[in-house]
Amino acid sequence: MYYGTKFKFLNKNRIINRYQLAKLYTFESVARHLSFALAAEELCISPSAVSHQINKLEEELDIKLFKRFHRRIELTHDGKNLFNVVKKSFNSLNQEILEIKNQELSNQLTIYSSSAFTQAWLIPKLSQFARQYPFISLNVLSGNKVINFNQHRIDLAIYYNDLDNGDLSCDHLMDETIVPVCSPYYAEQHNLYNNVDNLKHCVLLHDNQNNGYDSNFDEWNNWGNYYSLSYDFNILQNIFFDRFDYAVAAAINHVGLAMGRKQVIGKYLKSEQLVTPFAEMEAPCSKRYYICKSKGKHNPKADIFIQWLKHYFQ
Repeated sequence: MYYGTKFKFLNKNRIINRYQLAKLYTFESVARHLSFALAAEELCISPSAVSHQINKLEEELDIKLFKRFHRRIELTHDGKNLFNVVKKSFNSLNQEILEIKNQELSNQLTIYSSSAFTQAWLIPKLSQFARQYPFISLNVLSGNKVINFNQHRIDLAIYYNDLDNGDLSCDHLMDETIVPVCSPYYAEQHNLYNNVDNLKHCVLLHDNQNNGYDSNFDEWNNWGNYYSLSYDFNILQNIFFDRFDYAVAAAINHVGLAMGRKQVIGKYLKSEQLVTPFAEMEAPCSKRYYICKSKGKHNPKADIFIQWLKHYFQ
């Protein structure tokens, strides 16, 4: 049995080699999550690879770090002590690197995106950015138009569009699909589940500022054309809003059917505030989500935010 209760390796001249340092990074993630699976997801490796690294680390250090049960793990006493030291060491290392990087950063980063994307997608993730980069203050502006970076002093913009960004350097973040959504109550009241013919009895909810479309009906028409539906959406009962999130809020409150963008409304589908009554009838969009900055402009804080954001789409 290789496990011990004492840090026997402390008497050696060289305590940690570079290979053990990598395993300690894995150990910190497992200890923080108390889960091989969550650590594997964070580190982008397989759970078996995580387990193998932990087993090797325990063997090399001659310390049992975890108690293993059928569906859970716990830190041993030595594991807790080591975790506290490793966590503090990695935090100090990260802090020092951040301070070095932030010597050339100004304090504020100004980001522009649609109110719907900001509210539903970006805001829930900003706490992590704030923890990782405490030296960068964020100024978040919202709107649906393509704006002049210099005039509005914008560092970054997140656009949902298919525009030609001639003076901008843009990275593709993700594609989008559209599908009609409504509240579960509205779907049941109008017998909508897998019954697209009943769409003609519904109220359609629209976003007036729908990101570059020529008409308020374009998203509905594009979706209908994709499935060869013969509806004239113009003659149905319609309600128009000047923001997409208002149309979504109306759908949640049983007013009618909104054309949902899956990337933005995901949390509402997960919480079952919204449902997709025609679940198999998603249509791809020509428009995509991009994060853009000025071409040729050195902006380290913008680059940090871009890399942080792209992490979610790798």
